[in-house]
Amino acid sequence: MAASSSRASLALLLCALMVALAGGASAGSPLSSTFYDASCPSAHDVVRRVIQNARVTDPRIPASLIRLHFHDCFVQGCDGSLLLDDDLPSIQTEKTVPANNNSARGFPVVDAIKSALEAACPGIVSCADILALAAEISVEISGGPSWRVLLGRRDGTTTNVQSAKNLPSPFDSLGKLQQKFRNVNLDNTDLVALQGAHTFGKVQCQFTRENCTAGQPAGSLENLDRVTPNVFDNKYYGTLLHGQAQLPSDQVMLSDPAAPATTAPIVNRFASNQKDFFGNFVTSMIKMGNISPLTGRDGEIRKNCRRVNSKGY
Repeated sequence: MAASSSRASLALLLCALMVALAGGASAGSPLSSTFYDASCPSAHDVVRRVIQNARVTDPRIPASLIRLHFHDCFVQGCDGSLLLDDDLPSIQTEKTVPANNNSARGFPVVDAIKSALEAACPGIVSCADILALAAEISVEISGGPSWRVLLGRRDGTTTNVQSAKNLPSPFDSLGKLQQKFRNVNLDNTDLVALQGAHTFGKVQCQFTRENCTAGQPAGSLENLDRVTPNVFDNKYYGTLLHGQAQLPSDQVMLSDPAAPATTAPIVNRFASNQKDFFGNFVTSMIKMGNISPLTGRDGEIRKNCRRVNSKGY
């Protein structure tokens, strides 16, 4: 059994390496799980401590942080652009596009992580890498899998509001979702696996299939997974099988006419085998985290995740 576990770990490590080399990182500066081992060895522990503290008063924060990583990577790559505030005329924030406005949250926790890392190792850890680390830690502390996060991203100095307006929507058809995932080199397995992050967290009732009940404010919150709302597990897929997904864009993975030949078999697999879901989720997170990262001399390491550095820093 130990030998089998060792072979599985080796296979996962080799998979991560192949994904890193095949993805958007430049050949001269691939992402690496050991990137901060010498320059900021406490990085992972610092990020974990801040998230654990934040979770005490805000149980939603793990789900919110992983969503920030998704919405960052889907817009001009994993470069931390989502974190930038308005600084007109040069920077127009992505935070106010429909998919993020009054929805994306957790920015003060990212600020707290950055502040703690700057105290521990100034000018070393990028905001883009903070999001990647926070996503993994959020999944792991919520009962999900853990993995060695590939690091070495640098922060972008621009935003892309037009691209952010095309983020996956809770009302997208299956075809639209598949196209948006294909646009960033993610396939049907990645789509079904990454949608599995809806196994924890909450959603405003205005975005659900049932919409809001009479008299319920549009911003009222509903659990995405009604079975185990704060746990990262495969119960989410069971709700899809029973036709009870909260989001229209989740249920289409079974109900769309094209689903039986594409996404439905994967939903069924993950519903019946949590280990299968976890393994594929890790692979898909590594792939997503490698969407067009800035490495080497590209970009910068922001002092403040909300602002591009002033010239000379």
